[in-house]
Amino acid sequence: MANSADTPVFRFAPSPNGKLHLGHALSALLCHDRARAMGGRFLIRFEDIDTVRCSRDLAEAMLEDLAWLGLTWDAEPEFQSDHFQGYRAAAERLRADGLLYPCTCSRGEIARAIADDPAWPRDPDGAPLYPGTHRPRDDEPPMLPLSGQIAWRLDMARALRHAGQAANVTWFEDGQTVTGDPAVWGDAVLIRKDTPASYHLACVLDDARQGVTHVVRGEDLKPATSLHGLLQICLDLPAPAYHHHRLVLDKTGRKLSKSDGDTSLADLRRTGATPSDIRKSLGL
Repeated sequence: MANSADTPVFRFAPSPNGKLHLGHALSALLCHDRARAMGGRFLIRFEDIDTVRCSRDLAEAMLEDLAWLGLTWDAEPEFQSDHFQGYRAAAERLRADGLLYPCTCSRGEIARAIADDPAWPRDPDGAPLYPGTHRPRDDEPPMLPLSGQIAWRLDMARALRHAGQAANVTWFEDGQTVTGDPAVWGDAVLIRKDTPASYHLACVLDDARQGVTHVVRGEDLKPATSLHGLLQICLDLPAPAYHHHRLVLDKTGRKLSKSDGDTSLADLRRTGATPSDIRKSLGL
């Protein structure tokens, strides 16, 4: 299908660090079905910035599962690890604008810095907000060019001022305008020690580069949309429309997880399940 400004573009973006499970199936099927219903394109992107835990072999296994489910895609799957240079360039732009600063604090050091305050705020993922140990003063110029195997953090206060935002950012979701506060993430890490990007930075850059117009993902990622919206403003990137769907939970109410070894689609397939069974179990 030819791409045009009027063609909706959807993407499914798993991390190839394990096997797909029912939670992934729900997200992929919802994304694929919406793309087809709108006459749009459906893309697959492998979020493999963690090159130690992710592999191309696991990505191939995921493609087999998706094909078995009956999904088709409209371009060759892409890998984030092929785009490190672009992430670095975008981070350098943020650095030049005075919005990034280096941080050598370990998790243990952050924990010790806030140990005397049991009410210290945490981000939506549950991590304590960075206490600002290495945050530059407002009158300090931008840091020197990116260098070293260290983390670089977004200066949230500066980024909000740079974007012209008093606090909140908005995005379009399910026909409505939604408002969120990116400051709940504090000075988030945008460049990890081991890779030239974090999930947040790579995600917004990839969506813009691929022309993604609609993002379908789990409701656990909805809080991240405020931070993504801020980065889109700071980097002059277009903002897609969003849909955050329900999660698939186990009998205890816990979200399914690759790392916890929850039953995979491949296992279900081996026990005789069909794509129709999968859809029915997911209420689709």
